[in-house]
Amino acid sequence: MSFTQLKSTYIDSLNVTLEEYVHNETKAKHFHIASEDTNNTFLVGFLTVPQDSTGVAHILEHTALCGSKNYPVRDPFFMMIRRSLNTFMNAFTSSDWTAYPFSSQNEKDFYNLMNIYLDAAFFPNLNYYDFLQEGHRFEFEEPNNPESPLVYKGVVFNEMKGAMSSPISLLYQEISTNLFPTVTYHHNSGGDPKNIPDLTHDALKAFHAKHYHPSNSVIMTYGNLDPKEHQKVFEERVLSHFSEEKFDFAVPDEHRFSAPKYVTSYYPLPKEESMEKKTHVINAWLLGPIYDTYDVMRARILSGVLLDNSSSPLRLALESSDLGVAPSTFCGLEDSTKEIFFSAGLEGAEAEDAAKVDELILSTLLKVRDESVDVSVVESVLHQIELSAREITEGRMPYGLNLILQCLAPVLHGGEAIDALAIDNVLLTMREEIKDPKFIPNLIDRLLINNPHKLCLTVKPSHTLADELVADEKARLAAIQAELTDEEKAKIIAEAAELKRRQDETDDISCLPMVTREDIPETLAIPHVEASTVNGQTIYTGSVNTNGMIYQSLLVKLPALTEAESRLLPYLNSILTDVGCGQLSYTEQQARIYAVTGGLSAATVYQTDRKDGQLKGLWTLSGKALASNSAHLSDLLKETFFNARFDEIKRIQELLSQLKLSREEGIVSNGHMYAMGAASQNLSEINYLSEELGGMRGIQQGNQLTNRLKDVAACEAFAADLKALLAKLQAAEYELMAVSSVVELPSFSDYFTRALSHEVSDHTPYQFPFAVPTDALNIGWAINAPVHYCGKSYRAATSGEADAPALTILAGFLRNGYLHRAIREQGGAYGGGANYNPRGGAFNFFSYRDPRLTETLKDFDAAIDWMLNTKHEQLALEEAVLGVISGIDKPASPAAEYQQTAIANYFGNTPDVREAFRSNVLKVTLDDLKAVTEKYFVGQRADIAVLGPKEALEKADLKVYTLA
Repeated sequence: MSFTQLKSTYIDSLNVTLEEYVHNETKAKHFHIASEDTNNTFLVGFLTVPQDSTGVAHILEHTALCGSKNYPVRDPFFMMIRRSLNTFMNAFTSSDWTAYPFSSQNEKDFYNLMNIYLDAAFFPNLNYYDFLQEGHRFEFEEPNNPESPLVYKGVVFNEMKGAMSSPISLLYQEISTNLFPTVTYHHNSGGDPKNIPDLTHDALKAFHAKHYHPSNSVIMTYGNLDPKEHQKVFEERVLSHFSEEKFDFAVPDEHRFSAPKYVTSYYPLPKEESMEKKTHVINAWLLGPIYDTYDVMRARILSGVLLDNSSSPLRLALESSDLGVAPSTFCGLEDSTKEIFFSAGLEGAEAEDAAKVDELILSTLLKVRDESVDVSVVESVLHQIELSAREITEGRMPYGLNLILQCLAPVLHGGEAIDALAIDNVLLTMREEIKDPKFIPNLIDRLLINNPHKLCLTVKPSHTLADELVADEKARLAAIQAELTDEEKAKIIAEAAELKRRQDETDDISCLPMVTREDIPETLAIPHVEASTVNGQTIYTGSVNTNGMIYQSLLVKLPALTEAESRLLPYLNSILTDVGCGQLSYTEQQARIYAVTGGLSAATVYQTDRKDGQLKGLWTLSGKALASNSAHLSDLLKETFFNARFDEIKRIQELLSQLKLSREEGIVSNGHMYAMGAASQNLSEINYLSEELGGMRGIQQGNQLTNRLKDVAACEAFAADLKALLAKLQAAEYELMAVSSVVELPSFSDYFTRALSHEVSDHTPYQFPFAVPTDALNIGWAINAPVHYCGKSYRAATSGEADAPALTILAGFLRNGYLHRAIREQGGAYGGGANYNPRGGAFNFFSYRDPRLTETLKDFDAAIDWMLNTKHEQLALEEAVLGVISGIDKPASPAAEYQQTAIANYFGNTPDVREAFRSNVLKVTLDDLKAVTEKYFVGQRADIAVLGPKEALEKADLKVYTLA
């Protein structure tokens, strides 16, 4: 055998077995997490330690996926996204490691992707022109005119311009740079746009040769497939071609400060925004190594005690302080580096108050140390850690990948994978240690008070920095251009032409593996959801695998609401579970919630009913807990729903300010979604509702509301409105849901239904209370970013109409065949494509972190022409169908699948309807795609919305709005 098994450990709390292997020749490590889960996951990772901010590791991650020895096509990664039934495909560059993960439920597909990924990681072509496309290059503004201005282009260059325009990204980089002055974290591993152009192709190839070797790798797999079969592929495809090499990429410990370090830096703020209350103040302490399991757990406990919720002393001090608007995003423990660090601070402060913020943090720590902490509070934190470890999550990433990523960094830095996953023994030790009343005080002293390796960082807004960065880039380019010889100018023009020629040519992709329709499961796996009646109340009870947890929900059928009440509902959702309850203050209630549950949340779901076409709403109040706390969770749901307090006015003001900041900070990372939402808002009732309540318009109105409610009397009136709205929900029709694999649900249902039982007096159904404007849109939203997010929307069929399957396929077909090449490869945007929104009857084109604006809007139009005037291959249709089916079949966690099915049923999206839609997707033809293109786009109205810098929006003749 080419591998030797070192260990096999069953982890009871996760119901998995961790198997550890080593390759005999190269010493490559393989960790397999054996599970009954059919959504199998693979990851190959490397310790990658950049010594500058050119983004070499990040650009290598991109370029490695652009063709390899056995798959010499220009873009196998994106080609395989559409030739597979993957449930996840991506690649990650962290601060000191690079990883290539994927997941699939289909065994044939899993091994297809494994072959692609192994070849890309170990034998990439690293073609010069792929480096120019993905990394950076020179071009002339007019490609064939050497007298026109010289410009930078490149996917990663533009990605990082967008990423580093976010104050949050800048803030993290400032913390890392200054807390780690001598090791790799001092540098921006993603790449600083100022430094990215310094990276050469030779340096990229050298970095790969140095770091991407089996002896410096770790391979991790998860799922129900046999790891021995995996290892046969590893050996045949990769490992047999290498021998062991000795590497010393270990990140050294940072040299410790002898005294705290004080740093002031700046971030760009649009000129139209006031600089008042816009400063970030952060304190950060460097702690210890990530692989010291027990010390990391002690640090997690300390962080939880100080910051877990609004009753935690440091979070309470920060939230209630008038020195800032809200606690910083960076409050807590950061464990993505070899040595972890703890940070806390405020955003929305004044620069002159930085010392006062530092003193607030220090005095709070001293107070907690001197007054000690009740052991019940520490037990509550341990409870949260245990609950988090048990929960099966299938959100942005598959559950198996979440488990793999938990142990990847510790393993790469010399730790043990088992220590990162099997924490029960650590928790047992901690439960003994916390009995010592000096446990928390000693940690505060050792890790914080007496730790001189402390950073006091102040990041101030600047109205001139953005212009200075643009001017610096232009000056650098002008200086370079002034020194160019005729031969160098000719080379730039020739390389741009050759790159475009390569991008335009059609590759022979027959070397790439592909699943076919025969590999698609015949039916969709949908859990059986059936309601029962207990104590006269409708309840759904799902007995599915929840790994020792229970999920409970109150489902209220949204009654008729006024326009004002509809606008108020998102704020009720945000505030309800964070205020006091009955006789308890909000801090007391927070402490109670987190002592026995994993938290409560409120939300509203709007959909058009498939049966009658009417817009309906479902309001949910939900929570999760360990099974042993089932009754406590029911009681908390009841008390929150019936006895929430709205008389803590300062608390409500604090929550609104926090909501305002979190919404604004999410724009840059989700700009394409906001652009599509803004563009499509006038195309249907539900789209208008989404934009008014949660889109750019919703954020703008929220900002104005938050400013108005700084007045106490106005906020008191607002609180009274919240209370009245909740009373309206209390009178509406409702149902209940409980999901667990360990609770005896029939007997629990009796308790749950009695706890939530109440009289229903309002049977009026929800009716859309807004008037949707009919005019076409050509608008821009000014945001703090040097790149654009473009959206263009057409009215289209809704989900129940016959054209919906073809429109669903068309979105992927346009992305695969035209938009990806035009917008990303040639245009330099980080992403772009098409999206069909069947719920809102809109078909959207979009781009993400895009250096262009008008040219991208033209590309959207050109995609339509391409669709209608090009002879298309059946293979392209098959690829688009596979992409849609993999999305439909992508699993959620067992609990989430049950909950989602119950809610889908309420809106008429029953299993039969979902199966019929999936079946019709498989019947779509190329003629159908051309027919819906002609029907919905040619000669039809198109609405446009773009997020980006104000000057560019005005130049494009868009009607410009701001968030102020």
